[in-house]
Amino acid sequence: MIQGLILDVDGVLVGSKQGYNWPLPNQEVIKTLKHLREKGVIVSLCTGKGTFAIHEIVHLAHLDNIHIGDGGAVVVDIINNKIIEQHTIALAKTIEVLTMLLSHSIYTELYTQDGYYIQKNQVGEKTKKHAAILYKEPIISDSLIQKANELNIVKIMPVANDERQKQEIIELFKKYDDGLSLQWGIHPTALPYQFGIITLKGISKKQAAQTISKETGIRLEDMLGIGDGLTDWNFIELCGYAGAMGNASQELKEKVTARGERGYIGKSVDENGVLDIFNHFKLIDGSKEY
Repeated sequence: MIQGLILDVDGVLVGSKQGYNWPLPNQEVIKTLKHLREKGVIVSLCTGKGTFAIHEIVHLAHLDNIHIGDGGAVVVDIINNKIIEQHTIALAKTIEVLTMLLSHSIYTELYTQDGYYIQKNQVGEKTKKHAAILYKEPIISDSLIQKANELNIVKIMPVANDERQKQEIIELFKKYDDGLSLQWGIHPTALPYQFGIITLKGISKKQAAQTISKETGIRLEDMLGIGDGLTDWNFIELCGYAGAMGNASQELKEKVTARGERGYIGKSVDENGVLDIFNHFKLIDGSKEY
């Protein structure tokens, strides 16, 4: 029996249809999440975005349990204002990686648990697009390197223009990955931009999902994980039940399908496919509105 949900946000709850499922999930999705939480189901949002970017969804659906932000670097009960885990990057390592990225003119953001920072000379189209995705404007600094000395950094985010620059960043990062890891994410409204997620090594959505299980007392075998990208598999694979959106990558769909009866491919995010998955696993009655 499913007692908990771990849900990726972009491409699962949030799509790209202005006023329908962007910048916030569709109202039926919000209502259903709230209904499931009221029934006692743990509903944990799981995002590579800044933790602050999920606050509004959490409050609208009254999801008073713990959530995953910043690619696993932060695990927090937002409504009750309680940080469960916060994994900060050492200042020396932050400066080292930041210097490398900026010296190659790579657009870069620094994240704390409650905000993010960019360098003044990099403000541009990416800044505007990402602020819309994050529901928050960045704090602008003349020098990110100087600013880093004042902050507890949980994530460094290089933003690639396209797949070519993504590969460039991956190659550059190989020289600096001691103690750090690099993951990637996308957002349907920002393509072809791709978002790098640099955190401490061993810190990921997978480790954070294990923390949710430990803190809630719900076995991962009794949880349903839903995502849209292959990187989401690192937490979905831990769950007893697996869901993928109709808009998910083919690689993720294949892994979810391999679960047999405990895996299901729903409709796309623009068809509120997450509700389709909930209905399949009998978490809701698809003939009702909540």
